[in-house]
Amino acid sequence: MSPQARRDDLIRAALDLFGSRPPELVTVDDIVAAAEVSRPLFYRYFPNLRELQVEALRTVTDGLIDGLAGLDEGPPEVRLRAAVRGLIDVADNYRAGYIALLRSGSVIATSETDAAVDAVRNRAVALILDALDVTDPSPLLLLTLRCWTAVVEGALLSWLQERTVAREDLDGWLVDQLTAMLAATAAHEGSGTFT
Repeated sequence: MSPQARRDDLIRAALDLFGSRPPELVTVDDIVAAAEVSRPLFYRYFPNLRELQVEALRTVTDGLIDGLAGLDEGPPEVRLRAAVRGLIDVADNYRAGYIALLRSGSVIATSETDAAVDAVRNRAVALILDALDVTDPSPLLLLTLRCWTAVVEGALLSWLQERTVAREDLDGWLVDQLTAMLAATAAHEGSGTFT
């Protein structure tokens, strides 16, 4: 196995373990057992457990950004629904890692993971602006879109923990919320446009 493949395997093992318990409760021994490697091999690729936790959470954020990429075709609502479905898929696939990444006060949160989360939020806002064909957004529109990304994050955290809403209803409901928020913003701006 190549060094990068071995490193990826350790990250994958950690993410699999995050699916059954919070990342802060996963130990080096748990990871090496799941990856079927020795402790010395683990330390060959990661200087400490925290470094692996950060890399695993970065994998989640990279997956979220990848889920938002390549949605350049179709009308805005179709593109947004596809983007939200991509976010739901990644969040569900990396459930515990996603919860740890966004949970306030996570013991494994760092400035680096916070920056990675901000990159996902910024990509979501850029995607929506592109779908709306807006190149010079007003401050109120930017505030609206940032608020909506917080709604999506909060909804996904609740949904992952409670599963009280059917998955197939989640993306439409979230896009409908954005539509309502955009209408309210347009009304407050008075002109009915966002540019």
